[in-house]
Amino acid sequence: MFTDFLVLIDDTLWSWPLIILILACGIWLTFRVRLLQVRHLGKALKYMVQNEEDGEGEVTSLGALCTALSATIGTGNIVGVASAIAAGGPGALLWMEVAAFFGMATKYAEGLLAVKYRTIDKDGHVLGGPFYYIENGMGQNWKWLAKLFALFGVLAGLLGIGTITQINGITSAAQNFFDPNMSRVMFSIGDTPITLTTMIVGLIVTVCVALVVIGGIQRISKVSEIVVPFMAIVYVICGLLILVCNASAIPNAFYQIIAGAFNPQAVAGGIVGITIKTALQKGVARGIFSNEAGLGSAPIAAAAAQTKDPVRQGLVTMTGTFIDTIIVCTMTGLAIVISGAWAPELGLEGASITMYAFEHALPFPAAVSNFLLMICLVFFAFTTILGWDYYAERCLEYLSNRNMALVKAFRWLYIAAVFVGPYLTVKAVWTIADIFNGLMAIPNIVALLALSGIVAKETAEFNKRLK
Repeated sequence: MFTDFLVLIDDTLWSWPLIILILACGIWLTFRVRLLQVRHLGKALKYMVQNEEDGEGEVTSLGALCTALSATIGTGNIVGVASAIAAGGPGALLWMEVAAFFGMATKYAEGLLAVKYRTIDKDGHVLGGPFYYIENGMGQNWKWLAKLFALFGVLAGLLGIGTITQINGITSAAQNFFDPNMSRVMFSIGDTPITLTTMIVGLIVTVCVALVVIGGIQRISKVSEIVVPFMAIVYVICGLLILVCNASAIPNAFYQIIAGAFNPQAVAGGIVGITIKTALQKGVARGIFSNEAGLGSAPIAAAAAQTKDPVRQGLVTMTGTFIDTIIVCTMTGLAIVISGAWAPELGLEGASITMYAFEHALPFPAAVSNFLLMICLVFFAFTTILGWDYYAERCLEYLSNRNMALVKAFRWLYIAAVFVGPYLTVKAVWTIADIFNGLMAIPNIVALLALSGIVAKETAEFNKRLK
């Protein structure tokens, strides 16, 4: 009964009004910055690896980006894409790309405003994000909205997307690979059997999380700078191998994606439920969930970057959506369409769809393909745990007026949530995570629209300096 109530709230929140609001914000910002995501993409990629030597902040621009990507590149790139295509057909992938294109302008604005309105104390500690560009940009009368965003951010990190869902994803992936027949069941919780594999992997991940998060943003960013690029490169190489080995199938895959976006029945063959509306809704919603453009999470990490130019950091932040969706999600989607893993007659769901695609499209034995996907999913989920710990901590720091003792206590609570995560029912938790993400987006989008004039002004001044 409680789960059904949560699903009703989630379906209501993530229905057309919020999706249209987030997409419209991206379109409006694209207009205000004059297609900056196209004109300055090359410059943004250059800034991504070219740190400012005299900038103020706690971590490098690349470190801030990798911290944001650690939370962004996760199960959404493997499970989210598969779910969108399974529900909306191949055309959903095109709508994911459309959402990502306009989402790049949204991410740019978030990064710019995060640096412009951040605060730096006498010890050099940086705090910034939507809560400060709401309070300092929109004015003290809107502080209540900033507090709401911070509260939703803490709850999203601790109770949903940051802990329980991710550790469940890790233990499930390990279970499916090492003990698919569940031959070593230790005990059961209700109807859920708990295996030795789940217990060992859960404990190992909890210890690793503790060793990283106790060290704060510096340690999180250092780990992310190593793990995120490495795993993204491994995943992209697998995707490229699939495309190279199945080059003859690429034209038909693009036909299915483009035709499926505007005439799903031409591709789906009369499959009930797949319409333009479904393809559009699933594609845009999963795209937003995957790259988090408009949710307000990435600017919390961007605020810590060593920079003195808000526009420069905005451009670096923008590359996160490009990497997450335009590159990583596209690779996943093409593999799924080329292999036909999305076909309803196969009866596959979530990660099983992507696993089928890797098994049948990679030039390796099935065991090797499954191992590669399992490793990618484990590391993607692990880094998501780290990134969301940082987001939740910064939101709590703002809520508690920088009570660092409370923040340090929260870290142990976060670690405890990771530890118990494998033993909890994950369906309701995913729904809770979806709800809090949606609630975070509302105050953030209000602020982005209200401050779009500031974004346009800063961008125009930056363009003048370039000339």
